[in-house]
Amino acid sequence: MSSILLRFGAAFSLMTALPAMAQTAPAPVAETPAADTAAATPREADPALWVVKDKDTTIYLFGTIHVLKPGLSWFDEAVKTAFDKSNEVVLEIPMPTPEQAQAAVMKSAVNVTGPKLSEKLPAAERDAYAKAVADAGLPAGALEQLDPWFAASTLTLVMLQKQGYDPQSGAEQTISQAAKVAGKPITGLETLEQQFGFFDTLSDAAQVTFLSETIKELPTAGEQIDKMVDQWAKGDPAALAATMNEDMTVSPELRRVLLTDRNARWAKWIEERMKRPGTVFVAVGAGHLAGTGSVQDALKRYKLRATRVKY
Repeated sequence: MSSILLRFGAAFSLMTALPAMAQTAPAPVAETPAADTAAATPREADPALWVVKDKDTTIYLFGTIHVLKPGLSWFDEAVKTAFDKSNEVVLEIPMPTPEQAQAAVMKSAVNVTGPKLSEKLPAAERDAYAKAVADAGLPAGALEQLDPWFAASTLTLVMLQKQGYDPQSGAEQTISQAAKVAGKPITGLETLEQQFGFFDTLSDAAQVTFLSETIKELPTAGEQIDKMVDQWAKGDPAALAATMNEDMTVSPELRRVLLTDRNARWAKWIEERMKRPGTVFVAVGAGHLAGTGSVQDALKRYKLRATRVKY
């Protein structure tokens, strides 16, 4: 389930500014000098880019990774050209302020009335949960007031940071900063509250499954995420979809709520936007633009074709 953060979690790239109960330990640092080496020697990446166009409207579709290691060179060549040509930028969610992020967490992810998080887990899984919290360097009770989905995401983010990943190096951060410098308007397909709400409205069973599977995968999650980032960097959405879809077989509810329903709504947004002239740069999680049920698949119902940009 660790790939959920890469696939769906634009909001989770903001979690370094979140509530005190999830920030009681010092910010983790990479355990090896790998991140510094990567920053010193930029690695070329050519992630996939698509375009949907008619006579007066062009919409570029770019698949992002929300949390990356520093030193990966991807915002260049065709991606930068498409960005420069665009009059507006559309993300999953616009980057909110830390105050807005914390307010959304308090509303959707914090449970102060009980039961405690550990009490929601099957008894046989509580020791593994306690170990995951300890391995993350967090105090034993740090996550007890969080909903299972947010606890899973917090543990994943801590692990990513230990592996040298940095939310500030995520694609959305780079794109947002470039848009600000260029004076391009930025809008969102969703709000932060909506994105947290997708997780918060999952059934208790789906949330506990999300947490349980995350805990099981944490020891090898770093290798798995490295693999997905490598597939993204090589511009191989088919391989990326195959890797990410391994996680989605556990809960059809997760797949529907977090993937296919949202892709369908975004395809409808694109169909409506095509009725107005202009050039738009749309950047969403790469998993939404890969595999069966992708945004490209959903566009077919509107007789719209997304063409891969070759570069």
